[in-house]
Amino acid sequence: MEFHPYQEIHGFTVETVEDVAEIDGQAIVMRHAASGARLAFLKNDDANKSFSITFKTPPADDTGVFHILEHSVLCGSEKYPVKEPFVNLLRTSMQTFLNAMTFPDKTMYPVASTNDKDLLNLIDVYMDAVLNPRIYEKRAIFEQEGWHYELDGAPEPVASDAQDAPIADDGPDAPIAPTSSSAPDVPEALRYNGVVFNEMKGALSDPESVLVREMNHALFPNTCYAFESGGHPRAIPTLTYEGFLDTHARHYRLDNSFIILYGAIDADQVLGFLDERYLSIARPRTQAAPNAIGAQAPVCVLDAVVPMDTAPENACVGAGYVIGQAHDFERVLACDILLDALMGGNESPLKRRLLDEGLGGDVSAYLMDSQAQPVALFYVRSAHEGAARRFLEVIEEESARLAREGIARDVLEASLSQMAFSLRERDRGMADGVPLAMNVMAGWLYDDDDPLAYLRYEAALERMRAGLDDGYFEDVLEALVPGNVHKALVEIRPQAEEGEGDEARELAERLASLSDGDKASIRADVAMLRELQERPDSPEELACLPVLHISDIGPATPDPAPRLLMDASAPYLYHDLPTRRIDYVSHYFDINRLTWEDLPYISILTSLLGRLGTDGLSAADIDVRTRSRLGSLRAFTDIVEHVDDPTRIELKLVVSASALSEEVGSLASIPQDIWSSTRFDDAGRIRDILVQRRVSMEQDFAANGHAAASRRLASYQGPSGAVQEAMGGVDFYRFLRDLIDHFDERFDELHERLNDVRARAFTMRGLMSSFTGPDADRAAFWKAAGNMGLAMGADGRPLRIPFTGVKNEAFIVPTDVAYVAKGADVSGCTRHSGSWAVLSSALSFDYLWNEVRVKGGAYGTGFRRAATGSARFHSYRDPGIDGTIARFDAAGAWLAEFSPDADEMEGYVVSTTASHDAPVKPRQIARRSDQAYFRGDAPDARARRRDEILATTPETLRGYAAGLDAIARDGAVCVFGNEAIIKAAKTDLAVVDLFNE
Repeated sequence: MEFHPYQEIHGFTVETVEDVAEIDGQAIVMRHAASGARLAFLKNDDANKSFSITFKTPPADDTGVFHILEHSVLCGSEKYPVKEPFVNLLRTSMQTFLNAMTFPDKTMYPVASTNDKDLLNLIDVYMDAVLNPRIYEKRAIFEQEGWHYELDGAPEPVASDAQDAPIADDGPDAPIAPTSSSAPDVPEALRYNGVVFNEMKGALSDPESVLVREMNHALFPNTCYAFESGGHPRAIPTLTYEGFLDTHARHYRLDNSFIILYGAIDADQVLGFLDERYLSIARPRTQAAPNAIGAQAPVCVLDAVVPMDTAPENACVGAGYVIGQAHDFERVLACDILLDALMGGNESPLKRRLLDEGLGGDVSAYLMDSQAQPVALFYVRSAHEGAARRFLEVIEEESARLAREGIARDVLEASLSQMAFSLRERDRGMADGVPLAMNVMAGWLYDDDDPLAYLRYEAALERMRAGLDDGYFEDVLEALVPGNVHKALVEIRPQAEEGEGDEARELAERLASLSDGDKASIRADVAMLRELQERPDSPEELACLPVLHISDIGPATPDPAPRLLMDASAPYLYHDLPTRRIDYVSHYFDINRLTWEDLPYISILTSLLGRLGTDGLSAADIDVRTRSRLGSLRAFTDIVEHVDDPTRIELKLVVSASALSEEVGSLASIPQDIWSSTRFDDAGRIRDILVQRRVSMEQDFAANGHAAASRRLASYQGPSGAVQEAMGGVDFYRFLRDLIDHFDERFDELHERLNDVRARAFTMRGLMSSFTGPDADRAAFWKAAGNMGLAMGADGRPLRIPFTGVKNEAFIVPTDVAYVAKGADVSGCTRHSGSWAVLSSALSFDYLWNEVRVKGGAYGTGFRRAATGSARFHSYRDPGIDGTIARFDAAGAWLAEFSPDADEMEGYVVSTTASHDAPVKPRQIARRSDQAYFRGDAPDARARRRDEILATTPETLRGYAAGLDAIARDGAVCVFGNEAIIKAAKTDLAVVDLFNE
């Protein structure tokens, strides 16, 4: 339908209608007269449609009330009174995005789907959740999502203590039960538990998260940004139920809301639905007004030192500079581009100066936006003692010099090109409408007069280009750093906590003050929570949920088949896909003839390519040339498992790049120059890059230990996993750390090995390429590529992969939580099939969600079986180990009795099929097709897997119980986590203090 200003439709009045080329469509802004709800419709032809509703939610304390509300409103509503409608949607809908997010000053609820019926269902569930949640009659939701007390080491209450309680109407989204058994000989201990409480303990064990929190506190002491919107574990237990309800009533109101629609939506239908079902009949809120965001007058804080109980290598320092106001979009965008120019790569002028100062392991910068006063944050990881003041001095000295003498034009042009490419590509790893809604809210929340400001980037970029010779960016830099009086310097200083810690002392004091009656009440409450968790939703409650059927799915859309062409210097796969005039190329070099000892050097090689000088250009010149002409350039390794024999692998060294069509010649020439003539004689730069990689790995072990644990397990289950571990896991980390520790004495050997593996890897033997883009660009690319500067290469013996034996291991890393994984090779139990994807959904969103998250307290959990037969359970931000492993081990027994009703089973099939069919970007389609070619997949392999999903029955899934039992019986365990949690575990584990071996 067409829109025009002042038009009235379904209670809305259209305020503005604007063509927006940046979204390939039109933006319509309107307001609902009766409710005051604002709405923006980003109208285009995208079939992956989205909806979001956002509330302005500035915190007034550190209790995390808005984070707890974000979880809690999804725990049942008036129309959908089940315990976990959010999880029901995950396992039964065709959603392509489903989540909720707490920002520093707003809470957003976005959904996306390609199916019109499904999108309307998702909108209905989310609107009822935010406006009519069951939190007002179900205190248990608050206690279980937020916090509650638990008593360990005391006798359990008798059954009647819980059975007398009214439990029929209670049932939270993810309640928490005791994670350790009581025993008469164990002293009483009081502890906190709750989903958000546990989540934030994990989040705030990351020093960089603490740095951001403390930076906002220093820069904005008199505004909402002084507080942790996610909640601080020490403050979460001070939140009362009454305060929780009052906060919802004051903020989750329609005149405080922003609704955004995106894509090829039937606007007449959706607007009518919103008006009739919610906006025109919403109950008025009589509570006080919402919290104010506020503006902070300039402050200068240069002495903020925050002690933190963490490893010494986690020291970090940040310098923050307030940019101005969020409504000044051009200034915010210019600062983002400026930060990239100054700090985007190791050769960027400010980053190079800071690296040369040797202040720590790595230095970076990024924009803290999505707040009323955005901040440019510079920070140093693994900061050396005493680095803070010098860090600030160098930033300000070098910024003043660059503002005075000028920033090299080619550096600025490169960063402008990178930003333009990123905005044009719109590849954020999610449905386009979701990040676009976030962009809109980055401005609209603070400026009702111009809701679309953050969509219009082309004109701003043109003004910046026009100002390159007139000091545009130098003026921005002068105001941002040397002339800025609103700034802060924050240091996170590792300091071992003495004694039992604040939380333990507080709980011990609280326990001492409890009467026997108080203790009995806590035990009874916990017992009631356990009863609530185990009570299934009734058939009547489940019948309220929207249901999709297989008939709603629609036909499959197969990936366009690539063409194998032999008309160039190397064979290549051509993908003729619509790419918005962006070209993508990947070169797959066969490195199957290298030795096992070569693999860590290949991994290092991938980190160095594109970041060092070549025979003809300096490292700085290479950086500028690459960033100005290419959208992306990276090297990585790829392991292909053959479809007929998963033990037969092909190891590839991949060089992948992208560029706008007008730079297709550069797309051919730049990667060639880099792989053929990179010099490995610059010891200082190589050391910088290796230290940066070590720091990144250490942070990843602590923040994403479930991935590291799963990768470690895979190394025991087949050759593919063993190779991955050797090039990117614990074994590689140990190699890298030792190399850095003995860098000077080993550099000559490193230089020689890098030249050797480069010469043996980059050859024509076994090379296959892949090109995605318009046909005219394909021809131009191969004309420019020539013979790619490659020799034919010699043959050699196939890679021999040693088997190291299976271990049960626990790696101590600096975090307050644990990440637990258990897995085994189940290929001997059953063949791989698309039905395993259905089982993964059922396990992850039913059994594991209830047992490991709800009852065990882990923030996340899941299961995956690879085509090779490698199968693994994992948990994320877990407060324990033993209970989680026991629940993994019991999964087979659960599956053997799995008997969902017809609607539930159909829901699993529908959601899994929708995930299989989810739209992806052209780059991802090409990558998927390349992988299928190398694996030897039949042309109909994806269609066959889809058919297997659609044919899945409960009997099919029960047949996989033997595979889960095999994991319980024969599986290995790997844990990354907190030292105390690991040492308290009774599971037999070889314990390694990873960073202090």
